[in-house]
Amino acid sequence: MNDLGALFMRAALAENMPLTFFLGLCTFLALSRRPGTALGLGVAMIVVLGVATPLNHIVYRALLAPGAWAWAGLREVDLSYLSLLVFIGIIAALVQLLEMLMDRFMPGLHAAFGVFLPLLAIQCAIIAGSLFMVERRYNLAESAVFGLGAGAGFALAVVMLAAIRTRLAYADLPAGLRGLGMTFILAGLMSLGFSAFAQLVVLS
Repeated sequence: MNDLGALFMRAALAENMPLTFFLGLCTFLALSRRPGTALGLGVAMIVVLGVATPLNHIVYRALLAPGAWAWAGLREVDLSYLSLLVFIGIIAALVQLLEMLMDRFMPGLHAAFGVFLPLLAIQCAIIAGSLFMVERRYNLAESAVFGLGAGAGFALAVVMLAAIRTRLAYADLPAGLRGLGMTFILAGLMSLGFSAFAQLVVLS
């Protein structure tokens, strides 16, 4: 497997945002009640992470990184301290565009998302994708693959959780485990399962 393929698999499985880093759990738990809504969330995460991460890479390297303004004779300028604010602004613009498109073409799914769709603008898993990209010094291709992989991993995890929760809706659970109680247990068990992928990366 080439390096980009390995990076995609690592981002999706070994470094799964909600199950390994426990990022984005608010939407992960709230929108995993129905498989349809979970699938919509997964597609939204793939789109936003897949576009925002390489776009933020371009902006960071061109404007914010140390020495980015060397072409203008301002070699000492370092605007990297603005990275978080700029990343959030770009992600918010992408989420707003996605919300407008969903409201126009998929009103049912847009209504199911409710307040959680605008909250994707400050969703920690999406922001983490751009911050990891900077910290790990990915190039543009690696940033795009990492963003798509992280989004695909989030989609896989939330759809799996939604499928299990739908099945358990017909189970006779103890009163104390109904609702979020069992959901937290399921997320913990899934996290243990995904930790095996992390061990494979360590051993490879």
